[in-house]
Amino acid sequence: MVDGDAGDGGDQPEDTLRARADEGRARLWLLLEADRRLVVAGLFLLTFVTLLAVGTFLPDAAVKLRDGDAIGTLFQGFLAATITGVTLVLTLNQLVLSQELGAVGDQRERMTGALDFRTDAADLVGAPVSPARPAQFLDALVRACERHARTIRDSVDEDHAAWAAVDDLTGSLIDNADAVAADLDDAQFGEFGVLSAALDFNYSWKIFAARRLRAEADGLDSDAMDALDALLDTLELFGPAREHFKTLYFQWALIGLSRAVLVASLPALLLAVCMIAFVDPTGVLAALVGVVPLVAFASAVAVLPFLVLLAYILRIATVTKHTLSVGPFILRETDGVAVPDDDAESR
Repeated sequence: MVDGDAGDGGDQPEDTLRARADEGRARLWLLLEADRRLVVAGLFLLTFVTLLAVGTFLPDAAVKLRDGDAIGTLFQGFLAATITGVTLVLTLNQLVLSQELGAVGDQRERMTGALDFRTDAADLVGAPVSPARPAQFLDALVRACERHARTIRDSVDEDHAAWAAVDDLTGSLIDNADAVAADLDDAQFGEFGVLSAALDFNYSWKIFAARRLRAEADGLDSDAMDALDALLDTLELFGPAREHFKTLYFQWALIGLSRAVLVASLPALLLAVCMIAFVDPTGVLAALVGVVPLVAFASAVAVLPFLVLLAYILRIATVTKHTLSVGPFILRETDGVAVPDDDAESR
């Protein structure tokens, strides 16, 4: 994500998700930005090291593993859990497929809705046809918001009574739009970059601030009011566009999750079977590598499908948490969110 300033207003939230979220930078990077394969590798290493440390420092661990049937009982549980995990993957695939299946009438209605949406977007961004790629589509909306904001600011004199509110809104929006557009330039759908950049455009606050400006400001000329209305229309289109691409990314991620869990399940199943059927805790292999390191490594491999599931679901759940609301609803604690007075609302 891009680090950006929130703007000049002291009562408005930060623009970037990293700055707005009530979470540490390192934690948010781990939950969102980090490559999921690296997260899985880190969780695998942490699991192995933890089990190895516990088994090494507990004096009776090796004795228990050699004398009892602990290994067989442990890996029988892993075997059952892995098979259950594969069933869960099939359920996830059915969930994704259910969004794509439907009668021809339903598919035609979806097509019509998508075409109408793209036509509305083309009108707002001033193009004959709206861009086809998600990153370019969002970039066009963001740049259109920036153009309208510059028009508003250029249409209002600095000695105007509404200048402070105009400057707060447009200054924050222009800076934020520049940063988000730069992130979208190289973003490819399927990677997290497109959604990451979209999450950094704080459109909810901007809709609220623009509507408040329209309700409270007196004496804005027709150019400023037209640009303000166009800005609101574009911001209100950005919301459902972001949610649509977020839904598509979730479907893409769930498909990737299903494939990754299935791939991880094969070595987990094979190793669990080998530990139950073929490995003797008092045999040559256990004597060469040590029974504790052997069981620790085999256990880490056995839980690998769960680690893959955890890494992907952490990202999906975090994105969902920070995008619960569509539109000008601000769910975080934010100073300066005041309701326009009755006189302003009646103007």
